[in-house]
Amino acid sequence: MTVTALNDLVRPDRYPRSSRYDPAWLVGLDMGPHPLWLLEDLAQDLELRPGMRVLDLGSGKGATSVFLAREYGVDVVAADWWIPAEDAAAVFAQAGVTDRVEAIQTEAHVLPFEPESFDAIVSIDAFEYFGTSDSYLPYLAGFLRPGGQLGIATPAMTREVRELGAIPTHIKRVVGWEAIAWHTAEWWRFQWDVTELVDVSSARLQEGAWRDWLLWTRACAEEQPDGLAAHQPVIDMLTEDGGEFLSFALVTARKK
Repeated sequence: MTVTALNDLVRPDRYPRSSRYDPAWLVGLDMGPHPLWLLEDLAQDLELRPGMRVLDLGSGKGATSVFLAREYGVDVVAADWWIPAEDAAAVFAQAGVTDRVEAIQTEAHVLPFEPESFDAIVSIDAFEYFGTSDSYLPYLAGFLRPGGQLGIATPAMTREVRELGAIPTHIKRVVGWEAIAWHTAEWWRFQWDVTELVDVSSARLQEGAWRDWLLWTRACAEEQPDGLAAHQPVIDMLTEDGGEFLSFALVTARKK
């Protein structure tokens, strides 16, 4: 059963780049839904070229930064608040990308960078924690060069909680009030467009996002110590939802 779960994470038909990475390695870096599936899908709407300087904002334990460096040849600054820089650096050393990836520990509202110092900023399964305020995009855009790209993959709802009138019970039971930061793709489009600082190039819900999330969570539940206890609530939430409300929003833009 365990072998089957890991094998199910190799999906070259849908995620050819991600499928080249050891599923056990990815499960060992788990901090949420499969980060490389999200990034690989998002990257289709970006233009990442070798030599670009890219900020991986909310990089977690480092899987997305390794992927960016290896797959696109970019130079990455991996920034996260929860993971010590030395822990992330150890992951990068093991992956052989220390020449392309720098790890720092910093909070998303006090970024220690020079203005206009990045060609692109990406954020995978993290933006919902810090990026929903009206003032955040104007702050973050200051670190992008003119024409620089911004791309996020963030938990989403198919309808706004405000429209529903309440967080659906099966979601509230697991994530509580945090679900009010899970917006529709169109909410993100307006939120960014209205600033007139960026041109939104794409804002979409990921196809089959809840199935991907469920498949990944079941694998983590089988592979990790005490995994079933830790992941069963999310498995139950996604199973009950069946894609009615839960998804991921993939949003990209260019700085004017």
